[in-house]
Amino acid sequence: MAKRLAIGFMSVYFSMLSLGVLAHTFGVGNVSSPLMYYFVWDMFCGWSAHEYRYHFIAEGESGTYYDVTHGPWGDVQLFGNPTRATYDSVGNAFGPIAMNVLKHTQHEPIQCVHIIEEAWPKKYNIPDYLWASRFEEPKEKFSYHTRRMIVNPDSTVVVDQPNYPSWLYAQTVHANPRLQADSRRGKPFYAVNPELRQSAFSYSQGTSDSGIQRTGYSTSE
Repeated sequence: MAKRLAIGFMSVYFSMLSLGVLAHTFGVGNVSSPLMYYFVWDMFCGWSAHEYRYHFIAEGESGTYYDVTHGPWGDVQLFGNPTRATYDSVGNAFGPIAMNVLKHTQHEPIQCVHIIEEAWPKKYNIPDYLWASRFEEPKEKFSYHTRRMIVNPDSTVVVDQPNYPSWLYAQTVHANPRLQADSRRGKPFYAVNPELRQSAFSYSQGTSDSGIQRTGYSTSE
């Protein structure tokens, strides 16, 4: 009996791991449920040198802008002061989070929601006394604000931009003809999800292989 249970457990376990590997490889269903985290091989992907915050700005029909970053019930802060949206690095839940705030607030009809990404180097997060011991220049934190997405009231993404480090990477590729050629040859042929059929060259050109607009990208301090 114990042997059969062990065989059954291993069969189910390895079957789920195989499902996770296939989902991650082809980009299908890998973020369909929080349970997929236990089966998709996407852990330990690295850490960014930048800190991020996301701001949701709703644009009304009259041209009035509304800050819908924070809901009337307060923020869910899991660790420190970052809000729930900050943990969604790929932006899967940006639209639903913003629409949930709009659903529970009073406002004019909304045309779209602008997702603004704020990024700054993480070195500015260290305490002042550590900064003074490591750097000679004064601690003058600055942030880069970029438009990450534009979302319709039905949560449809109409404009999608890479995050700030990805944009810097794309500019590096765009300035190097050899890297441009490598990026064209290196596009995965097995990516079923059209959102994954992107190359650094397509980002740098402001185009998209999946039909989502990538125009109007700008950076400001």
